Amino acid sequence: MEQVQNGGRFDLIILGASGFTGKYVLREALKFLNAPSSPLKSIAIAGRSPQKLNQALEWASRPNPPPTVPILTADTSDPPSLRALCARTALLLNCVGPFRLHGEPVVAACADAGCDYLDISGEPEFMERVEATHHERAAESGALVVSACGFDSVPAELGVMFNSRQWVGPAVPNSMEAYVALESEKRIVGNFATYESAVLGVANAHKLQQLRRSRPRRPRPVIPGPPPLKGETIENQKKIGLWAVKLPSADSTVVRRTLAILTENSHGLPGLSESAEAVVKREAFWSSVKPAHFGVKIGSKSLLGILRITMVGVFIGLLGGIGFGRWLLLKFPSIFSLGWFRKKGPTEEEVESASFKMWFVGHGFSDESVASQGNVKPDMEIITRVMGPEIGYLTTPIILIQCALVLLSQRNNLPKGGVYPPGIVFGPTDLQERLQQNGISFDIISKSNISS
Repeated sequence: MEQVQNGGRFDLIILGASGFTGKYVLREALKFLNAPSSPLKSIAIAGRSPQKLNQALEWASRPNPPPTVPILTADTSDPPSLRALCARTALLLNCVGPFRLHGEPVVAACADAGCDYLDISGEPEFMERVEATHHERAAESGALVVSACGFDSVPAELGVMFNSRQWVGPAVPNSMEAYVALESEKRIVGNFATYESAVLGVANAHKLQQLRRSRPRRPRPVIPGPPPLKGETIENQKKIGLWAVKLPSADSTVVRRTLAILTENSHGLPGLSESAEAVVKREAFWSSVKPAHFGVKIGSKSLLGILRITMVGVFIGLLGGIGFGRWLLLKFPSIFSLGWFRKKGPTEEEVESASFKMWFVGHGFSDESVASQGNVKPDMEIITRVMGPEIGYLTTPIILIQCALVLLSQRNNLPKGGVYPPGIVFGPTDLQERLQQNGISFDIISKSNISS
């Protein structure tokens, strides 16, 4: 096993490749290693246990024999080992969560070294703290740091842009609600680290509020028409056949960050050394994206399913804020999540049988001039949908690896460096087309006029 010292440079290193999600990310990466026209020519995997990394490599390579992939020893609590990783790669993929506990030292090492960084975090406090602390250093060193490159929050970011671009002038959107429905032929079992992140998110909610209060306010996009009214707590969305309740996910905060950056930079962010053609494409793309109020709900085909989701939310909300409550939640995840999360994660069969649908219901105005006439109601609705396989172990690795391939093959067209949400970086690229070629679909479901 290689300790991280000198030696060759890699296109990418996967940190945490032996974890539940990490081994699926490795499996996805191996599909593109030395494939025709793939920019991925060399990878290494890193983590604390060479033995577990070796087992992950064998698992990810099945049924083929494992390729020669260097195994590097590194630990998120050992900054010199992280700096040594950054010295050997163009891009680091971080799969070590919860990110609030383990993520910041990795970002710091990348920002110092000018090494690009992608992760699969869905934790708003971590993402916003990293932006506050490391953006300037990353911008200076040329490290492009992008969190939320998994199911949190690329389907939401690209889904909002896809729906927004269906509003052809003079029509404009006013609000967009995303409805996430998880489906499975077997039972749905989530990733324990996701559950742990949710529990810790509740425990540290005050820190996120403090962080937001301490930072300068971002400009808000100008959205035509009045803000949407607060709807029912539990909603029956008949057009898509779902009962739904508000989901406190990272998606809405990530989308808002992208829209805020777009408000300050109406043509998006210039690339490191863009071709003239890329500039035209980027500016045309962003001129077709119109901002809207955005929220996320979780949906179920039955009211009983929604009540079950609500109960889990109540458990985490009530117990997550106190030490003993957190201990109970994390000690007995299967009980308090009503069977949705367990420490050993799902079986391969459970993963293969699951899928997601994310519906985007956009309301707006058939003519922008109408929207400015005071208290008017939207008269137009556009529904779009993003669909794909199981979210944590299949969709997340597909997205992360496609983001990595875009970054490796089109680095000159992407921002020089800094800490950004994925939408503002990957929006104008061919990421959506790549996802569509790898099992994640984007569809227009309906466009209709609605009577106010």
